[in-house]
Amino acid sequence: MPKFRKKPVIIEAFKYGFDPRPDWFDDKVSSNDITTHIGQDREETQDYYCEIKTLEGVMIGKCGDYIIQGVNGEVHPCKPDIFEKTYEPAE
Repeated sequence: MPKFRKKPVIIEAFKYGFDPRPDWFDDKVSSNDITTHIGQDREETQDYYCEIKTLEGVMIGKCGDYIIQGVNGEVHPCKPDIFEKTYEPAE
């Protein structure tokens, strides 16, 4: 069976709830493609999440997940362990 390698692609991403939110994320919030939720107790990270509208439906990005903007401007969450196995820093 033929084997394939994923093409190297540079994406933008940030760790939700830890890193500053980039403009492209805030633009998606303004256009209602992303809804953010912050609970009453800011110390409780399970109450801090976002709902992201994607072609596959609404996906949840929790505090500590990476939020990725792909090569075509699509946005989706990624769990930290998968992100670290898949991506490395780029110049």
